[in-house]
Amino acid sequence: MLDTIGVSDIEQLFDEIPDNLGSRRLDAVPPGMTEQEISRLMMQRADQDGRPLCFIGAGAYEHHIPAAVWEITTRGEFYSAYTPYQAEASQGTLQLIYEFQSMMTALTGMDVANASLYDGASALAEAALMAVRANRKSKSRRILVPTTVNPAYRKTARTIVGNQDIELLEVPYDAQGGHTTIESLAQYQGEDIAAVVVAQPNFFGVLEEVDALTDWAHANGALLIAVVNPVAMALLKAPGQWGARGADIVVGEGQPLGIPLSSGGPYFGFMCSKQEQVRQMPGRIVGRTLDRDGRVGYTLTLQAREQHIRRSKATSNICTNQGLMVTAATIHMAIVGAEGLRRVALASHANTRSLVEKITSEHLRPRFNRPYFHETVMTSTLPLQRLLRPLYAHNLQPGYELTDDYPELGESLLVCATETKTEADLDLYRDHLARVIEKQVSAGCPVQPKMA
Repeated sequence: MLDTIGVSDIEQLFDEIPDNLGSRRLDAVPPGMTEQEISRLMMQRADQDGRPLCFIGAGAYEHHIPAAVWEITTRGEFYSAYTPYQAEASQGTLQLIYEFQSMMTALTGMDVANASLYDGASALAEAALMAVRANRKSKSRRILVPTTVNPAYRKTARTIVGNQDIELLEVPYDAQGGHTTIESLAQYQGEDIAAVVVAQPNFFGVLEEVDALTDWAHANGALLIAVVNPVAMALLKAPGQWGARGADIVVGEGQPLGIPLSSGGPYFGFMCSKQEQVRQMPGRIVGRTLDRDGRVGYTLTLQAREQHIRRSKATSNICTNQGLMVTAATIHMAIVGAEGLRRVALASHANTRSLVEKITSEHLRPRFNRPYFHETVMTSTLPLQRLLRPLYAHNLQPGYELTDDYPELGESLLVCATETKTEADLDLYRDHLARVIEKQVSAGCPVQPKMA
């Protein structure tokens, strides 16, 4: 190639770059390795991480993923398909996105779904922007966000919308139930509020009184934004059926649908809405149609990106989505099916209830008194760090500490058990924890007053 264009070496090809900007030799980079050698190296590094028994939830969940899901997802037809946000995307890619949208509307009970977002946190931010645009009766640009919404979601939403004159007002939770009450919203009664956010289940795993909260929002002229766990939706009432009119916008994290934890990503967010809000929805929508010969075809029917429409009319800067993740989620839902997803939800709930029964003791009790899905808060009379450190040493990840996000809860731990946990796993957690508690009490560890 260099001979053809008349250049002696690669350095001459880039001779317009000043010498002081050029990279020197990468002496710290080791020599190349064979496939066998690199596979062995990566397995050794994976072994260093270990394979801990994980009881952490808090927005990312360990679910069983059938082997077929990623075998199909990583086929060349999907894995290396042309950029899926372009209008000329292949019919196969468009059909898959259409099927994904259909599945998400069925799961949430909504009219339309877009072709996904970056993650659950940014999806909430996009929903806030969408609600302000869609609620033409409201001029306040104020949104009520309960503190029971995932703290990471609230931080992300505030970062994205805070500089766009949108105010996120935090609503406290009930100290006994861990849920949002109508009474906590009463101070905003009659005020101009653009939207109310409701998480189901909330960050504590607690089930919210969604019907009452939805009706309150609508009675006060606000839209209702639902933040939901898609697996829970296989078991609980769909957001489209909440209250008298249903939720207006539904978002969430799609990771539980066939996406491995993968040290935090990539994941994907989803968004659904009522038909009347579709023009304000960010991202894009794939539709199903017939060509002139009567054959089924798929096409991008709505794109809200400024590249495709007048900038003043754009409702989104989203130029792509987590396409591969959506592919995996669609295949996962197709393989597991509606009944399979429901069984996953039931098994996860049953395992968490069983775990709570096993680890509840004089020194560790459930914090809240309301129903929960597949995670819940446990409060300890002993310092959590003294309890958890030995469990880490036994290759156990016992839960998510809430001290930083909810200091008012004291020594509290969010625990989660999905369908992947066996009775032996739960017993192992119980036995290790019981021994650690006994050891700490015997050693004279300071004990907080007994919980009510």
